[in-house]
Amino acid sequence: MNFLSRKPEKRSTGLQPLDEICGYSVRPGFYNHDGAMASDKGVSFTIHSFGATACSLLLFRPREKEPFATLKYPEAYHVGNTYSMFVFGLDIEEFEYAFQLEGPYQPEKGLLFNKNNILLDPYARAVTGQRQWGERPEGGADFCYHARVVENTFDWGAIKQLEHDASDLIIYELHVRGFTKDSSSGVTAGGTYEGLRQKIPYLKDLGINAVELMPIFEFDEMESYRIVDGQQLYNYWGYNTVCFFAPNTSYTSVMEHNHEGEELKRLIYELKKNGIEVILDVVFNHTAEGNENGPCFSFKGIDNNIYYILTPDGYYYNFSGCGNVMNCNQPSVRRFIIECLRYWVTEYRVDGFRFDLASILTRDERGVPMDNPPLLNLIAGDAILGKVKLIAEAWDADGLYQVGKFPSFRRWAEWNGKYRDDIRRFLKGDEGMADAAITRITGSRDLYDPVHRGEGASVNFLTCHDGFTLYDLYAYNVKHNEKNGWNNTDGDNNGNSWNCGVEGETDNPQVEGLRRRMVKNAVATLMCSRGMTMFYAGDEFCNTQFGNNNAYCQDNIISWLDWTRLEKYREIHDFFRYMIAFRKKYKILRKTTQQVSSGMPEISIHNGMPWKADTNYSTHLIGIMYAGRDADNTRDEYVFYAMNAYWEPLKMVLPDLPKGLRWKVCVNTFVEYEDGKDMEQYTDFKDGKYLTISPRSVVILEAQKPDEEIASVYDMLL
Repeated sequence: MNFLSRKPEKRSTGLQPLDEICGYSVRPGFYNHDGAMASDKGVSFTIHSFGATACSLLLFRPREKEPFATLKYPEAYHVGNTYSMFVFGLDIEEFEYAFQLEGPYQPEKGLLFNKNNILLDPYARAVTGQRQWGERPEGGADFCYHARVVENTFDWGAIKQLEHDASDLIIYELHVRGFTKDSSSGVTAGGTYEGLRQKIPYLKDLGINAVELMPIFEFDEMESYRIVDGQQLYNYWGYNTVCFFAPNTSYTSVMEHNHEGEELKRLIYELKKNGIEVILDVVFNHTAEGNENGPCFSFKGIDNNIYYILTPDGYYYNFSGCGNVMNCNQPSVRRFIIECLRYWVTEYRVDGFRFDLASILTRDERGVPMDNPPLLNLIAGDAILGKVKLIAEAWDADGLYQVGKFPSFRRWAEWNGKYRDDIRRFLKGDEGMADAAITRITGSRDLYDPVHRGEGASVNFLTCHDGFTLYDLYAYNVKHNEKNGWNNTDGDNNGNSWNCGVEGETDNPQVEGLRRRMVKNAVATLMCSRGMTMFYAGDEFCNTQFGNNNAYCQDNIISWLDWTRLEKYREIHDFFRYMIAFRKKYKILRKTTQQVSSGMPEISIHNGMPWKADTNYSTHLIGIMYAGRDADNTRDEYVFYAMNAYWEPLKMVLPDLPKGLRWKVCVNTFVEYEDGKDMEQYTDFKDGKYLTISPRSVVILEAQKPDEEIASVYDMLL
């Protein structure tokens, strides 16, 4: 596939000049096309402002601070609240651009117009100035963002959207830079889109079918730049968007002058070709402009009182915890967000979006939560977005918590924070959690009625970028964020973690063995839970952040994956791989199927004894049986999940299977995992019914016919 085979798309025009400004022939531009659009005769520049009284276009030579031309828009080119001008004879490789807007400066009314401010085009397809990670070539206090016109030459060929069913998704959340930045990754372009592309064979072998990329829109890693104990710290995660239409150029391995985005597109193309969907983590709740003390480089100088939710005296509400809040349900801002999402679906072919602090998207122009937010409704009903995944982080930093109550319009899924918290507590042995654990594992139907929300509304996860890694969840009782420079005051204080007896790294084989078992318990539980499944990159080989549960600023081995642990924790990796394949094998683990011929219910509870569904405060043993038809609807299938969260062995009596079937042990986390190992030989299992489950262990059984050879998951992996 020649990724650059398609000729550049340039709009052929019969336009003729009408005026001359600063030696350039101009005429009114393409009002219906936002931002910059190149044609065979020049470039159209369009920008909207409701409060501006005049607008100028600034043209810069690449990497220069002073414009070589300033073109003020004639009043005749100002239609409604839109300025649009076509400039003839521009070669897109020879210039960068920005805007200046004039208007009233009345901060108490939210108006911040200043004719001297150099403003970035909100619709810019590429942003100059931060090509190298951690550097600003233009330098210092005079630094200003410029935009560049991008030539789209990427050929997608016959590639199509994968459209995996939501409940079938196994999502792998990762940070593009941190995934391969450490030399142990073994790639030739560490920390880039290309480095990630080189790891696709690993991802495919692991078995995941979706990646969720932490923010890849252009962001300012220098926003939190500081030095703590000699270590440079940045805004590493990227939750501070500078431009919503431009990919982060510091994640590319090569200079892409006027072709920005092609390396990212190549990555997405290869992921799709290997059956892996791409979900973007998007941050529409706030921007990198911050509060009244922050910079003014785009929205503030264009229409501050429209793009942000302001207090009556012109200050910024801070429901995001990051200084400002976007006014997402204001009509112009709604339009902007919809156009942005459409752009990433059509131009980058992404398969879905995870919306950071999505509860902010439910707030009106005064900051009050709405039952039917127009933005969420528009996104849910948009034709171009009609089949992409929509995932909400259903809370914000001001205490609005909407898990199970997020306005869904039958389209939105949610990060299930209650799944994370309840399952973490049950797995580590907290009392009174058995009933909640059963509810979460079987689909959280108290939160997500499948009739109204479908079977993919709950995104089940135990770890993500925010919090402990899975290994650290069982290696630390408390957070260790001292290296962040805030005296360990930042980060979550309620991680529901357990160090298994020793805080941090240890050579104690009993403690290390227990930690491995707890990690296997977690992934076995996750893969046997109804709903979408997600885990954090590196969990499959026990990556550690050394107890840091808020590594947003750590551009070093704290956040980078240490791939040497893949060999050290090969058992854990192989067990992850097995459980992913096991989940894929059994449709009944993921969604409702047709009822089995025996008439048994699709989900039944057997807490120690067959059909015993009740729990009490001291219940630590649960059993869940799934019963349904296989993916081809040709035969009945039964899977039994049993968890002993107690520190002593507990006995389980299994329910009888229909005649001709027997229970076969396929998972026992108390036993060291090896591909192909017959786990039943290492399990106390008598008469096909009486099971003794070792302390703090998960046992999973599948129904088999004694007289026939049934393909194992191990065979599937081969």
